[in-house]
Amino acid sequence: MELQSLPVNFLPIIFQMIVAVGFVVGTMFVTHKIGPKRATKDKLTPFESGIEVVGNARTPISIKYFLVAILFVLFDVEVIFMYPWAVNFKALGGSGMIEMFIFMATLLLGFIYIIKKGALDWD
Repeated sequence: MELQSLPVNFLPIIFQMIVAVGFVVGTMFVTHKIGPKRATKDKLTPFESGIEVVGNARTPISIKYFLVAILFVLFDVEVIFMYPWAVNFKALGGSGMIEMFIFMATLLLGFIYIIKKGALDWD
């Protein structure tokens, strides 16, 4: 017996999406209409982390900051690949262990390369 995917099967999903979008739009509309509209000096000032804004937001930032952030994301994503391996550790056996050692050695070589190049030095 073959299962057929008919448009009527998607009605619950479409209905849920309509209800979710309707709730968001309705909530935003109602809060905008019935909410208080008192614009004070304090409400109109920019605010971030409780610190008064000083200078221009477009000041140049050292590329080291972005490099460290990208390297963090890169190595973080690589570590995520270890979770499926850990879940299937027994099923993979010795060959899985060897492949993981190769993977970790490659990560270690990349990390040593980054340290040798001085990418993590802030000076």
